[in-house]
Amino acid sequence: MEWRAKIITHRGERRVAVFFKKDDILLAQIKRTTGARWSQSLTVWHLPDTDENRKSFGLPLLSELRPSEEGFKSLEKFKLWMRSKRYSESTITTYADAAKSFLVFFNEKPLNEITNEDIVLYNNGYILRNHLSASYQNQVVSAVKLFFKTIHDRKIEIESIHRPRREKVLPNVLSKEEVKQILEAHSNIKHKVMLSLIYSCGLRRAELLQLKPSNIDSKRNIITILQAKGKKDRITPLSPKVLEILRDYYKTYKPTVWLFEGHVKGERYSEQSLQSVLKHALVKAGITKPVTLHWLRHSYATHLLESGTDLRYIQELLGHSRSRTTEIYTHVSTKSLQQIKSPYDDL
Repeated sequence: MEWRAKIITHRGERRVAVFFKKDDILLAQIKRTTGARWSQSLTVWHLPDTDENRKSFGLPLLSELRPSEEGFKSLEKFKLWMRSKRYSESTITTYADAAKSFLVFFNEKPLNEITNEDIVLYNNGYILRNHLSASYQNQVVSAVKLFFKTIHDRKIEIESIHRPRREKVLPNVLSKEEVKQILEAHSNIKHKVMLSLIYSCGLRRAELLQLKPSNIDSKRNIITILQAKGKKDRITPLSPKVLEILRDYYKTYKPTVWLFEGHVKGERYSEQSLQSVLKHALVKAGITKPVTLHWLRHSYATHLLESGTDLRYIQELLGHSRSRTTEIYTHVSTKSLQQIKSPYDDL
C-alpha cells in the first residue's frame, strides 16, 4: 500500500491529508472515517486532525510533539523574562506550559510567521476539539499575548487577540453546619487547626502553607499574610477560638521554620498532604460533595456577607484586587433570597 499523510491547513482548519495511488481498500477506510472530505482544489482526501486519525496514518500524536528548536529557545527566554519581572514560580510554570501547548501546535511554522488567524485555528483545532474549558482557553490567550510581547520580529497583533466569553460559574458554598462537620471530623489537632485556619481566615491553600509562627500576632488577634497572590501583603483577623487550638497545636508540635511542617522538621507541609487531610475529613463527616479547600474560602466570604459584613471589607480580607471579583458572592448568598415568599405559599 503506497500512501503518505501530512498535516495541512484547509479553509482555516487543521486536517490530516492522505495522499495515495488508486486503492479501493484504503479509499473505503477513509470514507468510513467521520468527517472525511474530498478537496477538489487540493485533489486530496483529508480527515479531522485527531490523535486517532494521526495514529491510523503514522503521524506523531500531539502529546508526543515538542516545540521547534526556535520555539524551545524562545520559551526559555520567556521564562527568564518572567523571572526578571518577579512573576511567581507557579505563574511562570502555568504560562510557560500554556505557551508551549500553542507552540507545539505550530512546531513547523517559524515564530515570525504566526498570525492572529493561527490563534483562531488553535482554539478551534485543539481547545474546542478536545473540549477544554473556557478558563483554560483564557489562560492560553494570556500566556500567548505575554509570550509574543517578548518577541519583537512578529506578525501577530497582540491587542487584536480576543478572549473567550467568560463562563458565569458561581462559587461553591457549604452551609455552616457542613463546615462545622468538616472542621470537627479530625481528632488530630494539626489537621483540625489547618482546616480551621483556611475557613476562619479565608486563606488560599498556598497562603496557609507559607505561614510562619512569626505571622501570628496573638496579642492583636491578627495573621499577617506576606506576598500572597499578586505579590500583596494583607492582614486578617484571627478568631479567639482558633487561637486556642492553635496554641495547643504549637505546644504539641513546636514548629521551627514553618507554622505547618511535614515529618521532617523545617520542611514545609506539602499541598498533597493538605488535600489528603480534607479528603479524610469529608469521609469522616459523611459529606459526598466534591469539596475542595477553596470551597472553605468561598464559604468564609459568603458567610461573612450573610452576617452583614460590608463587601469592601470582604474584598480586603480575601486580598482581591478588584471589587468585581468579590461581588460574585452576592449571587450565592441566600440571606435575601430566604426573605422572599413564594407565591405557591398563598395558593
